[in-house]
Amino acid sequence: MVAKINHGSNLYGALAYNQQKVDGDKGKVLGCNLVLEPADGKFNAYSCAEDFERFMPSHIRTKKPVVHISLNPHPDDKLTDAQLADLGRRYLERLGYDSQPYMIFKHEDIDRRHIHLVTTRVRTDGSLVPDKFEKERSTRIVAQLEKDFSLIPAKGKKQGEAWRLTPVDAAAGNLKKQISGVIKPLSEMYRFQSFAEYRALLSLYNIGIEKIEGNNKGNRYEGLVYSALDADGKRAGKPLKSSLLGKTAGIAALDKRMKESGEMIKSGKAVAGTRATIAEALQNARTENRVREALQKKGIDLVLRRNDTGRIYGTTFIDHNSRTVINGSRLGKEFSANALNGRFANDTHREDLHAPARKPATAPAGKKSVTELPDMIAAGGLLSVFTPEFEGQNENPPVPRRRKKKKRRYGRQM
Repeated sequence: MVAKINHGSNLYGALAYNQQKVDGDKGKVLGCNLVLEPADGKFNAYSCAEDFERFMPSHIRTKKPVVHISLNPHPDDKLTDAQLADLGRRYLERLGYDSQPYMIFKHEDIDRRHIHLVTTRVRTDGSLVPDKFEKERSTRIVAQLEKDFSLIPAKGKKQGEAWRLTPVDAAAGNLKKQISGVIKPLSEMYRFQSFAEYRALLSLYNIGIEKIEGNNKGNRYEGLVYSALDADGKRAGKPLKSSLLGKTAGIAALDKRMKESGEMIKSGKAVAGTRATIAEALQNARTENRVREALQKKGIDLVLRRNDTGRIYGTTFIDHNSRTVINGSRLGKEFSANALNGRFANDTHREDLHAPARKPATAPAGKKSVTELPDMIAAGGLLSVFTPEFEGQNENPPVPRRRKKKKRRYGRQM
């Protein structure tokens, strides 16, 4: 079993994310503590948030009072709802949250059943539930619960797999609900510093995004438009304005998140680990597909942007362990687009990247992931930036010739 602990500030957001699964018949409330259960059994995020807040003082000392945990048993572990609820309660009790308000949600939207726990660190007297050595304590608790419930040990399982979301399925309909259910948790969980990095992250979940700007009666406006992508990376269905998906999907919230992420990434700790992992993969693997495989085994996805000649002009690495999205140029010259383009230019054994031999680090089995973003097509219109890479395309695209510098003449010219 894998446990993933996330601290945050948005109580309603955590509850709404889980309640959305319940409302979409992809989840269920298995239990709660100090939260009133409605007579009809139908919970809603707003009422639950009010119950949580009744047990919190008006002034709190921490900026991140909310604790959102996922417990992920092995797919072969068959647990009843009662067992899953008991599993969640025992975990919270041993971690120190048994006296706090909490809710236990079951999710069934991916290839295995798992549970999410939402609680708070702030006690009624304003003190905090200790989180010292929380990760180490959680590991010990998980090991004991695996014995108590006869679960398959999670040795070797990647932590980044614990938060896998279901990619948008354009053929399933209700795109607004599907897209909203992905972008809200992703924007909170992952760190990214640029629009290109955020776009690369969304592409893994079959979502496209574009900025729109212009003037309306002398007033300048700018915003975001989201769309679903099919298996080939083409836009499917009607594009959706960010205003239809809530404030968290808008450009103001995105700019704020990028600024906050930049400050966190500057510390260098998460980036240092990502850089070391990528460097090892590049050292041990030569072809593009082998590099992807090596990175995916470590919980990292590689997204490349190519122009219409096949030349790489952008690289983005998505580390699902540290939840960091970062362009290759930020990591160093050896990870930049130019470096990888030179490295893969003569890759005669390059395989079809839209049907990788191994599933992407974040995509469930059977789903394809758009891990290569072609260049913009000038006449394609809004959101037509994703096009498939056709079979038979030149695998050794010519490198554009550099223009010769004009010799500069000094002195007076006649």
